[in-house]
Amino acid sequence: MRNVQIIIEYDGSAYCGWQRQLNGISVQQKIEEALEAIVGEKLSIIGAGRTDAGVHALGQCANFFTVSKIPIEKFSDALNSALPQDIRIVEALERDSQFHSRFGAKQKTYRYQIYNRRVLSPFYLRRAYHYAAYIDLALMQQAATHLVGRHDFSAMSAAGSQCRSFEREIYELTVEKSGELIVIEVAGNGFLYNMVRIIAGTLFYCGIGKINPNDIGEILNKKDRTLSGPTLPPWGLYLKKIIY
Repeated sequence: MRNVQIIIEYDGSAYCGWQRQLNGISVQQKIEEALEAIVGEKLSIIGAGRTDAGVHALGQCANFFTVSKIPIEKFSDALNSALPQDIRIVEALERDSQFHSRFGAKQKTYRYQIYNRRVLSPFYLRRAYHYAAYIDLALMQQAATHLVGRHDFSAMSAAGSQCRSFEREIYELTVEKSGELIVIEVAGNGFLYNMVRIIAGTLFYCGIGKINPNDIGEILNKKDRTLSGPTLPPWGLYLKKIIY
C-alpha cells in the first residue's frame, strides 16, 4: 500500500469548501472522483485543513493510500486529466506510511488580499476583497506587530467556537502593498475558525481608522470578539503553504 501526498491549487469560487458536504460540490469530492476514475479505487483523501466556500488554495496538501502502480512522477498529470480546470495537482510525492497531511503539519501560511482602488478590476473579482477608499498601510503594519507571538486569540475566533484552547502562535505577519493590491500574509502553528479573516478584518479596520493599532494588545487580553474587526469575505483568502 502506497501513501501518496498531493499538493493542490484551486479556485474555490465554485465550491462549497474543501470538505465533502451534503449541500454542494466540494474540492475534496472532485479529487476523490478523479482518483476513482484514474486508479479504479474508491478512496478517501486526508486534507491538511478545511477551507470554507469561496476560499482559494495555492498550496493545500492531502494524502491517500492506494495500491495503484502509477509512477509518482505521472500522478499529477493523470489526476489533472480528470479534474476541472479550477483544481490542479501541482505535485505528487511518495510518503512513508506514517505521514498524515493534517496531523503532521507544523506550520501553515495564509494570504489575504484587499484590492484598494475606486473601481474593482475584473481580474480580481472573487480573488480579493474590494475597498474603494484610502487605507493607511503603515497603521496596518503597526497593528500587525502586536499579533506576532503566542496569544489567546479568543477575540479573533468565530463566535461560538468549541475549541479547548484559543492559544495559538503566529510566527510572522506581514502587510505589503503592490500597486492597488494589499497583501496580508500570516504564518502560524495553527488557526482558529475564521481567525485569519478576522485578523485581516482587524488590520483593515486599523488601516481605515476604526481601530487604534495600540489597542490590539488590550483587545487580545479582553478576549472579546466584538472589539476586533469584521470577518472579511472568503474570496480574499488563500491557503498559501503548509510546512511539515
